[in-house]
Amino acid sequence: MANSPSGESVTDRIVRVLDTFDTDRTLQTATQIGRRAGLPSSTAHRIVDDLVSAGLLERDDDHRVRLGLRLWELALRGSAALRLRQAALPHMERVQARIHEHTQLAVLEQDEALFLERLSSPESGANITRIAGRLPLHASSSGLVLLAYAPAELQERVLAAPLKRLSADTITDAAALRRALADVRRLGHVVAPGTIQAVSTGVAVPVRDSSGTVVAALSVVLPREAAPEPALDALLAAARGIRAALDPLPPG
Repeated sequence: MANSPSGESVTDRIVRVLDTFDTDRTLQTATQIGRRAGLPSSTAHRIVDDLVSAGLLERDDDHRVRLGLRLWELALRGSAALRLRQAALPHMERVQARIHEHTQLAVLEQDEALFLERLSSPESGANITRIAGRLPLHASSSGLVLLAYAPAELQERVLAAPLKRLSADTITDAAALRRALADVRRLGHVVAPGTIQAVSTGVAVPVRDSSGTVVAALSVVLPREAAPEPALDALLAAARGIRAALDPLPPG
């Protein structure tokens, strides 16, 4: 891809345009996109027009744009995340039906916990997690599991960075976080009361593939006063079921 005068490639600029969209900002004008992406207005309009022509963005009658179905379609083709979600979903449904609280599947993505799926019921308690949403690794039960089993260099990078406080119980001390990660590896799960919202407790376990590699975290968000043991039992059973579902097919 050709570079801009700043040395940035066309691909870099396209990614910056797409990154301006999130779960709270689904419709934008090209001018807003350019401002948020830090691009000249003419460049932003040109890229947006090209992405609309390709179906990766869609334009409404007010000339605002949103992410297009074509982008969603391409993202799902052969996606490892889709295969993981499909394997996990029946087991997540059993957990949710038993516990009646938010049940979530998250993976490690660019030093954050990215949530692939969330199941809820009308009586489920407070929860800020959204599908395709992200949370810091140090501040969520899923994130703590993912970080505990992440490569050492990633762990050290997170431990060396400022740890943002989301609630009074968020771990913001590197030494305390290091101890918490060791506990996750020793116990094979985490119970994290109040790390994101004071009224909730996150309970999470690792999900492994057929080789034993941790590929995801499965979690339940409970009311703070709820006992974590029933949720933990359900999550561990579900994680075993997901691992079995991820086993490669036998040779035909």
